[in-house]
Amino acid sequence: MKILVLGSGGREHALAWKLSLSPRAPEVVCAPGNGGIVREFPCVDISGGLGSPEGVEEAVRLAREMGADLTLVGPEAPLALGIADRFQAEGLTLFGPTRDAARMESSKCFAKEFLERHEIPTSAYRSFDDPNEARKFVEKLRLPVVIKADGLAEGKGTVIARDRNDALAAVDAILVQRRFGDAGQRLIVEDFLTGTEMSLLVLTDGETYLPLETARDYKAIRDGNQGPNTGGMGAYSPLHSLEDPTLGEVQDKIVGPTLTGLREEGIKFRGLLYFGLILTSEGPQVLEFNVRFGDPEIQPIVMRLRTDLVELVEAVATGRLEGATVEWDPRPAICVVAASGGYPGHYQTGFAISGLEAAQATREGDIKVFYAGVRSGKPGPDGKPELLTAGGRVLGVTTLGSDLPGARRAAYQALEKIRFERMIYRKDIGA
Repeated sequence: MKILVLGSGGREHALAWKLSLSPRAPEVVCAPGNGGIVREFPCVDISGGLGSPEGVEEAVRLAREMGADLTLVGPEAPLALGIADRFQAEGLTLFGPTRDAARMESSKCFAKEFLERHEIPTSAYRSFDDPNEARKFVEKLRLPVVIKADGLAEGKGTVIARDRNDALAAVDAILVQRRFGDAGQRLIVEDFLTGTEMSLLVLTDGETYLPLETARDYKAIRDGNQGPNTGGMGAYSPLHSLEDPTLGEVQDKIVGPTLTGLREEGIKFRGLLYFGLILTSEGPQVLEFNVRFGDPEIQPIVMRLRTDLVELVEAVATGRLEGATVEWDPRPAICVVAASGGYPGHYQTGFAISGLEAAQATREGDIKVFYAGVRSGKPGPDGKPELLTAGGRVLGVTTLGSDLPGARRAAYQALEKIRFERMIYRKDIGA
């Protein structure tokens, strides 16, 4: 069996790793992958990048030429461009929703309007494309307030403004300066909700669904959830077990109505639907949707997953999910992201990474370092190319433990052995 994993980050490394452990012993190829992933799996470049129409066409060609039995899409951009539609037209099997279904993530405005139409709990909001109207509205609001670019912004298009000037600056950054490009053609302003955030990832073939174990993600760059939002600085799983009454309420009030609403609107969602939730005193509410595996949430989740991931994603992609079950390692897992200093703003790259072997040796079998923003450098003393930083989020150190404090200690002990210039990470993941 041949599987093609599309993407280049820690999420794709984690998925490729878990897929490769299948009893079916698949041949896993990543495109484009990165300098760390290529140490474990063959990687093929995608000229133009997956976020371009040319990249989508090249992925179709690659899947056909390698005879891929299954293709799994990691990032959101190719899904928003309609890669699933292209694969379907070519008779190729792909795990991921169509362009129409991907609007649940590619447009915050569409998602909010969908939630409103189907009376699914979420915060009050207004959408704007005129900066002057948005400024007038923000001037009158009680703070804090949440301002989001409508389109895809790699997790960085959300601002929690606790100060009026910050709120006005966010409006200008999105609609006037167009800091997020076409993603900032519109924005939404929504009420700030208080509570505990929770990620729930749900597999669905359009008819039935299967929830995965929960996780908690940390978006802010600094300890105590301070500073600007990032793509995610760490996560742990589980937050609540699937047997917890909270999850029953989430499925009754949010998951079920969402999937029913999609069917009623003629949208066949086949893939992974990520529910970004907040558990408030008034009950669970939806913060956002993603239409692919969360990064870094998927890293602790796959560490705990005992069921064959190949069987699960193949069942979704071919419409055979009914009756499927999932088995979990009861131990909690945690992922702490090591990032480049300056991220999510300007940062330098090209710094040598050391200590990876020592880090992974601290907990044999219970630790895995997933590679995100890395590239290959010159050959080292052992003949292998050295690893250099090449992105904002560089590594995801992921560990299992008998309890969450134990998993947390193991992750931070491993991180202490890793070095690269200007390395930063949060010290409070799972605290």
